[in-house]
Amino acid sequence: MNIWHAIVLAIVEGITEFLPISSTGHMILTSALLGIEESPFVKLFEIFIQFGAILSVVVLYFKRFLKQNLDFYIKLIIAFIPTAILGKLLDDYIDQFMGLPIVVGITLFLGGVILLMVDKWFKNNTRSYEGLAYLECVMIGIFQSIAMIPGVSRSAATIIGAQSRGLTRKSAAEFSFFLAIPTMAAASLYKLLKHKDIITSDSLGILAIGSIVAFVVALIAIKFFIEVLTRYGFKAFGYYRILIGGIIIACYFANIKLNII
Repeated sequence: MNIWHAIVLAIVEGITEFLPISSTGHMILTSALLGIEESPFVKLFEIFIQFGAILSVVVLYFKRFLKQNLDFYIKLIIAFIPTAILGKLLDDYIDQFMGLPIVVGITLFLGGVILLMVDKWFKNNTRSYEGLAYLECVMIGIFQSIAMIPGVSRSAATIIGAQSRGLTRKSAAEFSFFLAIPTMAAASLYKLLKHKDIITSDSLGILAIGSIVAFVVALIAIKFFIEVLTRYGFKAFGYYRILIGGIIIACYFANIKLNII
């Protein structure tokens, strides 16, 4: 991986982290298209720069995030716990799926089908995240855990999980943003400590550049996503996922390599 690869992957991460189309899945596909060889550092990079994107939430929602009461932060921690536990237990199994475009293709396609139906399922939702009970936060956390499978999308999983508890699209999206802060901070730190032996001064520079680029791009993407989601719902994202997932699956069965660049 060189610096240009890092910048391209970071742009993809910044655009896709908060869209319900899977940032990890798109980075895996981008790596395949660019011919980036899968390695422990590449896997570390793909996780670590997500923290850069998450920092954009802290900046955009700084006042609202800090003005929340203690109960809100407890709910975030409770919602984070299922992912923390399952992530630790299944980490090695998850790594086996990283870098497999066919897994991304299948999950993108199936997730797209679900997104086409979400707006109809939850069209009468009126609740805000402030009214969530602790058990409901656990359930949302379990939904988030499903996103450990590449291509599922953490954003899509948590938003659907929150909407299943009666939250509006906007409120569910914002809770998903806030939940991303402890989730991705923990994931980035865990991966950094796990792979500390492979980090050099040069690779630290690549990680820093990737995080900064992802942060800047995500600032723009969040505003775009909230506007589109509030006005139009999930259908456009559903069709996009079905299209991309279908192409990947077709390429796999036609034995067409994704490394075309």
